[in-house]
Amino acid sequence: MLYEEIKKANVQAMKDKDAVARSIYSVVLNKLMLENIKKREKGEELSDADVSNILQKTIKELAEEAENYTKAGNAEESDKIKIQIKIVEKYLPKMLSKEEIKDIILALPDKTIPFVMKHFKTNYNGKCDMRLVQEVLRTI
Repeated sequence: MLYEEIKKANVQAMKDKDAVARSIYSVVLNKLMLENIKKREKGEELSDADVSNILQKTIKELAEEAENYTKAGNAEESDKIKIQIKIVEKYLPKMLSKEEIKDIILALPDKTIPFVMKHFKTNYNGKCDMRLVQEVLRTI
């Protein structure tokens, strides 16, 4: 499971005394633990799709933070955050491209927005950006 891989990488970062990796693993693990608690309250288990969604949100937050540091003229912090983004990205599954999304949509029997979005949410959760799906759907 992805959650276990991240825990092992955190331990390795501690052993290597890698402060940059260690800080991002701490953030990610805290988010994952909070989500795990929410899931357990509902009687559910944390899935790899849930982990992927949290990682994607974390990457978006880090990208905004890096951009803000760049605007403020703090290139050193911005570079650290870009390294952290690369660390988190290696745990994400390969994302679907626009062409792959378009091919999937064209193969569906119903091309209405609610049907297509539900199809991608159930079958490709964590493997595609839902905004990209909407964008492709509008062009068809």
